[in-house]
Amino acid sequence: MASLVFEMGKLDVKITTKNSDNDELSPPKSVLIASPIDMGTYPVMLLLHGFFLRNNYYQQLIQHIASHGFIVVAPQLFNIIPQSSMEDVESAASVTNWLSVGLQSLLPNGVNANFEKVVLAGHSRGGHAAFAVALGHAQTTLKFAALIGIDPVAGMSESSQVLPKILTYEPSSFDLDIPVLVIGSGLGEEQTICFAPACTPEGVNHKEFYYECKPPCYHLVVSNYGHLDVLDDKAFNLVTKCACKNGKNRDIMRRCSAGVIIAFLKDYFEKETGYLKAILSDPGIAPGKLDPVEYRV
Repeated sequence: MASLVFEMGKLDVKITTKNSDNDELSPPKSVLIASPIDMGTYPVMLLLHGFFLRNNYYQQLIQHIASHGFIVVAPQLFNIIPQSSMEDVESAASVTNWLSVGLQSLLPNGVNANFEKVVLAGHSRGGHAAFAVALGHAQTTLKFAALIGIDPVAGMSESSQVLPKILTYEPSSFDLDIPVLVIGSGLGEEQTICFAPACTPEGVNHKEFYYECKPPCYHLVVSNYGHLDVLDDKAFNLVTKCACKNGKNRDIMRRCSAGVIIAFLKDYFEKETGYLKAILSDPGIAPGKLDPVEYRV
């Protein structure tokens, strides 16, 4: 059944952390890795966290994805003080270049990374960094097979994009030749009762990212949930509860996001088209409301 992608998969998952140190196989940034423990060869996803967030806030999301047969690597792009958006892009590229050098040594015995199927993904400003790297704003030694933006944000407004400025406001202007999935939050454009502005301002959010993608591209919005609802239940509450408008049950947003990601990747990597087609034709199978659901192929 297509709805199974919205539930944990059959594979047991190991969570590994590796700090950046002087070891020649160490990553340039600390990483959190979710990997199946069953023997096999699996695609690799690099997931970039959002602004002022920690990679371990995504542990429930990446564990869900990994349980369906993917190795997910989530680097911590900064230590204490957030770095600039350009430094995020450079850091993402450096971790990408490390994957083929050091990732295999951190995986369970019998588990192999398939570097022919590398997915670049990012949430929030990490989504902007992912698109920037895919567009060639930093050099990488690996070629990406797919690109995913989880509620990507490129700045505070059209006139104040973060660097590099990748949005052109022209349709299909992104120079990409890989399939792209853009997931949005329906509440992201709404301000909270706190001091913060909207977390995903109009003109620099998921809508514009999708508008500038070339086919094949997909855009699905989890209507009743907010920008930070994809994070773990135990993620720092001051950030997740005050900064952005939230939905009622964060688990729904995580399951919707993970399920759509899994269906998308199974379609393009494993030629299992039934999952994605089912969601596109009947979004009601998802645990939360998906609206709009649109695509160009």
